[in-house]
Amino acid sequence: MTSVQLDAMLREFVPTRKLQVDAGDVSSLLDALEERFPRLRFKLRDENGAVRQFVRVFVNGEEIHQLDGLATRLGRSDTVDILHSIQGG
Repeated sequence: MTSVQLDAMLREFVPTRKLQVDAGDVSSLLDALEERFPRLRFKLRDENGAVRQFVRVFVNGEEIHQLDGLATRLGRSDTVDILHSIQGG
């Protein structure tokens, strides 16, 4: 299973910061998280399924936009970090 670490901003929606998810790619991982924690729906991705502008997803320290985006493949030893930036001005 892939290790997932969520930042503190997402603690309101998920009771733990670290968990294990069985998924073949990032899109499937986000699907699994949203199914397991329904309050996450539309917090990480928009209505079209794209990662929201202020959400950053990293696989083994590399941002998915520099890899294959949501199609980035995941292995059992991979770590995914999900960060939710604060908007403001």
